Amino acid sequence: MPTRYAFFEGAIVPIEQARISIMTHSFNYGTGCFEGLRGYWNEEEQQLFVFRMPEHYQRLHRSCRIIHCKLGYTVEELCNITIDLLRHEGFHEDCYIRPIVYKADLGIGVRLHNLRDAFAIFCTPFGRYVEQEENCHACVSSWRRLDDNAIPPRGKIIGAYVNSALCKTDAALSGFDEAIVLTEDGHVSEGSAENLFLVRQGHLVTSGVNENILEGITRATLMELARTELGIDTEVRSIDRTELYQADEVFFCGTGMQVVAVTQIDHRPIGSGRMGPVTQKLRDLYYDVVRGRMPQYRKWCTAVY
Repeated sequence: MPTRYAFFEGAIVPIEQARISIMTHSFNYGTGCFEGLRGYWNEEEQQLFVFRMPEHYQRLHRSCRIIHCKLGYTVEELCNITIDLLRHEGFHEDCYIRPIVYKADLGIGVRLHNLRDAFAIFCTPFGRYVEQEENCHACVSSWRRLDDNAIPPRGKIIGAYVNSALCKTDAALSGFDEAIVLTEDGHVSEGSAENLFLVRQGHLVTSGVNENILEGITRATLMELARTELGIDTEVRSIDRTELYQADEVFFCGTGMQVVAVTQIDHRPIGSGRMGPVTQKLRDLYYDVVRGRMPQYRKWCTAVY
């Protein structure tokens, strides 16, 4: 089912009416921020669940503070708008939800202040972000991750994603599925647009928030699931590049990415060269949780219908 509606300029309108000028400040300078949420269709219940919606909108508010945007809606109001929009769409399939806050003034001039802030949402049917979810081949990118004192990666700032696009395209044109990005001092940050975990000696390892990563909601979810459901703790610390090659397992995670097994990095097999048992268990758990199939985590799932 194609996208039919958007929330634009304070109302739900046909998608054809949700248009901006080429003179829009955010289009010219990347001055805005966004979120990405997923809706998951549960066939047994005939229900669409949006996963951790309040947490996503809380993060959107935090991103707005970084770039002097006034969102104008509370988290509760944003959740209600999203449910209303999804009901208009009537999706009975997995979908992706994209809220955007942007500088809407027309004209030239680089700044963040004294500009009108606007807000929009669209939703679209969405499946896999990476086709090879069970067998992803990655490379370490020659591009470095943006620094917190340049364009803070902990905010989902529109212009910052040129950095991600450079990493992703170079990886794809070189025959890889995804890129792994290092910080300026050479430590592992994350993927082009997703967090990264290693499995080493029976526990998880992931980069800390001071390694210029996005503070991922899926990342936090998997850390909790690993601890409570599998009894596996997560070590949060700096990761050297060669640790990637020696890991027992590596996986990417994120709202768009979901959980993707990395089986090869820089032409080196990771572990057995196939999806490992920890990644498999976490992946299965995650898909059950997001579709509302585990009662103890239904608090994370907002029903649409």
